[in-house]
Amino acid sequence: MTLIAEAQLAHPDDFYEALLDAHRGLSEEQSQLLNARLILLLANHVGDLDVLREALAAARAGIVDHECQPQKGAAGAKEST
Repeated sequence: MTLIAEAQLAHPDDFYEALLDAHRGLSEEQSQLLNARLILLLANHVGDLDVLREALAAARAGIVDHECQPQKGAAGAKEST
């Protein structure tokens, strides 16, 4: 099984609205807990570790940009000793 990255939701806007509704009225901590629980429930539903690893990599792509990392010796960056 491989990760399906193409749109599969018949009504993606409805899901997005339901997701926002689920977070409405929650504190930041409660919202993070909701996200963690949702991720674990959906991961259990998928059940394939290779697909989940592929999804993690796809979700992380573009978030951590090596070009944005401070270079060793750059102003404000800690030097390792």
